[in-house]
Amino acid sequence: MLTRPLATYLVTSFFARLADEGMGVTVALLALARTGDAAQGAVVLTAWTAPHVVAAPLMGAFAARTRRPRACYGGTLAVFAAGVAGVAGTVGRVPLVAVVAVAAVGGCCGPLVTGGMSSMLGGLVDADGRTRAYALDSATYNAATLAGPALGAVLTGAWSAGAATAALAGSAALAALGAAALPIPRLGDSAPPGLATAMVRGGTVIWRNGVLHGVTAGTCVAYLGIGALPVTAVLLAGSWSSARDGGLLMTAFAAGALVAAVGLARWRPTLPPERLAGYCLLGCTVALGLAAASPGLVVGLALFATAGACDGPLLSATLAARSQHAPAGSRPQVFTVGAALKVSAAACGAGLVAVAADLLPALLLLGIAGTQLAGYAALRLLPRLPGSAAAGAHQLDHRGEA
Repeated sequence: MLTRPLATYLVTSFFARLADEGMGVTVALLALARTGDAAQGAVVLTAWTAPHVVAAPLMGAFAARTRRPRACYGGTLAVFAAGVAGVAGTVGRVPLVAVVAVAAVGGCCGPLVTGGMSSMLGGLVDADGRTRAYALDSATYNAATLAGPALGAVLTGAWSAGAATAALAGSAALAALGAAALPIPRLGDSAPPGLATAMVRGGTVIWRNGVLHGVTAGTCVAYLGIGALPVTAVLLAGSWSSARDGGLLMTAFAAGALVAAVGLARWRPTLPPERLAGYCLLGCTVALGLAAASPGLVVGLALFATAGACDGPLLSATLAARSQHAPAGSRPQVFTVGAALKVSAAACGAGLVAVAADLLPALLLLGIAGTQLAGYAALRLLPRLPGSAAAGAHQLDHRGEA
């Protein structure tokens, strides 16, 4: 049975992430409809996503230091909604530099939409319910990944790309109202440090804590590959049947992740989150490696769904590890910095696959499988390296957990 605060949080986070996930499709369609040039959409999307890694320390520090967390989150999501609405109103109608500026402002709020919102759960749910809560939270990511692009495409077909983008702004505005109604306790210290100290705290905690160090490094390495997966899926599908079927492969991946995340919320495994993360990375390695050798689309769909079913619990495990091993006063910074690093890694992966797109699609997918295996190795080995700053802080409970 969901408590009222948790249910309100899940609805709020879904609406916020729906807006964020839908931007990729709707902005590209909006630029194409108004200017005839999809490249303008790519520029705007770059401005939307690029601020994540730069803004994350500031946004995390702001959330940790604020004395009014509901106003902090509600206000940030309101600015986020205004940014989406601003993009909807300016693309193709004002000079591109002005659109980029509007997108960058909205994008600066992104770290609180991704990792920052998840940091609330530690104060909304008691310790016994957090594993389930983080599994459900990861399900909102996966559901938004499925629904956001679909909503953008459907509304664009039914009305226009401008109406679709405006609908995403409305979704973000609903999230702002939901956040303002949540009983969020103060997230940081009773006597918070200076802003500069608070901004670097997230990275410092991650570096000094063995579990956080390993999980963060492992997931970032893995997401170099996941960021390249959409383009690779299109190329792979083109080698089997039609490039358009690449969307089906990614839908299968997202659906597998959603089903697994919901299942994890019911199963509530007793595994430590870092060990679960390791198993998930190994599962992704095997599933994507087999998909590279798949004879056709039907088998490929099944294997992409299997890989997604490993990726969904990986996010749950990552969130749980951050909650368990980050001090309460540093939780907002750890969540926002960790999420921003993953987003940046995925963006780098997308750039790398663009350079390597002439390779055989099966080789590209094998490379992505290799990043999952490399992520597993980083998760296990980095905290244990002699002389590592992370090695002495939190050993993996002396039980050999991955």
